[in-house]
Amino acid sequence: MINKNLRIFGIGVSCIVVLMGLAGCNRTSSTTHTKTTPSTTAAITGISTITSTTTSITTFSTPATTISTLSTTIPSFPGELPVTADAPPGLYLSPVTVGPDYYLWFTEANANQIVKYSAYNGNVIKYNVPTERAGPNGITSGPDGNLWFTETNASNIGKISPATGAITEYNIPSDYAMPDGIVAGPDGNLWFTEASENNIGKISPATGDITEYNIPSNGFPISIVAGPDGNLWFTEFGGNKIGKISPETSNITEYNIPNPYSDPCGITTGPDGNLWFTEYAGNKIGKISPETGDITEYSIPSPHNPYAESRGITTGPDGNLWFTESAGNKIGNISPSTGIISEYNLPAVAPGIYGITTGPYGDLWFTENFGSKLGEISPKTGAIIEYIVGN
Repeated sequence: MINKNLRIFGIGVSCIVVLMGLAGCNRTSSTTHTKTTPSTTAAITGISTITSTTTSITTFSTPATTISTLSTTIPSFPGELPVTADAPPGLYLSPVTVGPDYYLWFTEANANQIVKYSAYNGNVIKYNVPTERAGPNGITSGPDGNLWFTETNASNIGKISPATGAITEYNIPSDYAMPDGIVAGPDGNLWFTEASENNIGKISPATGDITEYNIPSNGFPISIVAGPDGNLWFTEFGGNKIGKISPETSNITEYNIPNPYSDPCGITTGPDGNLWFTEYAGNKIGKISPETGDITEYSIPSPHNPYAESRGITTGPDGNLWFTESAGNKIGNISPSTGIISEYNLPAVAPGIYGITTGPYGDLWFTENFGSKLGEISPKTGAIIEYIVGN
């Protein structure tokens, strides 16, 4: 059993000393545990508003784009931060997503905060999580208009109103769940992974009821995404598998990855109808067909000590899959039609790049969890800008 007071953040790959044994691919009906939990709501006390500061080295103009729902035009952005820019270390920025308010939302595990960032003017607003040392981690937009997030240390699921900043927390029935990834499902629920309890969980945004489904093998599930086939697909970091769960039947199916030591991490739905995932230790990008379960792997060109340690992955506005290389200090992309991989070096050294998402105005945004920065990369030019978002 894991000590609930341990401060394990993010996917915790550097903290994993014992990985669970592998098991064969199988399908089974899962055991379920449902619990209606009293929720706690906190007002928006302890909020700090920060306007991001950047120092210009080079300047380039972003082509103006207009979003009709915002009725605003994108301004030109300042150039890159200098490599020597003083950024607060160790806030541990994790996954990033776009909210219904067109802000970028992400978590700061060590600071115990939820953060929203304006890609339009660079304003930063931070909200304190009520539970101390909760370790906020995965975050996603819910069907109810709120942002939903996991609390890895506290074994809670949280939600935050983008309008008021009020945070509500829900206790997961399993005390040591270590929830990680979270996503909105096709059934209107939020689905999440429980790394230490080896479960997939779901929470009703209407009632807060939580149900858990046990994975057949010891998988250590990390990331989760809604697939094009109506199922939820997830990575099993410790089991070296890709899994899927049906929201209708709760049946779980697992698929073995050909590379025996891949440590699958991030996962997303591609524009080609396949699921694409990163291999943290395998130094590859994988894809799996939701129809056949066939898996294809593509080697990342540049190794680093000795792996790129790829983490987050998302579909870009250019139709490519974009991913982060935590140890490789790069952003990469792969063409779903050709399998060709391109890589782009970051200005900063070893920032621990983590999550990545397509922003509201056409660029891709990523988090640097050790450098306390947000990064922006143009899919057209590969130009990278970094913004300090720490306290």
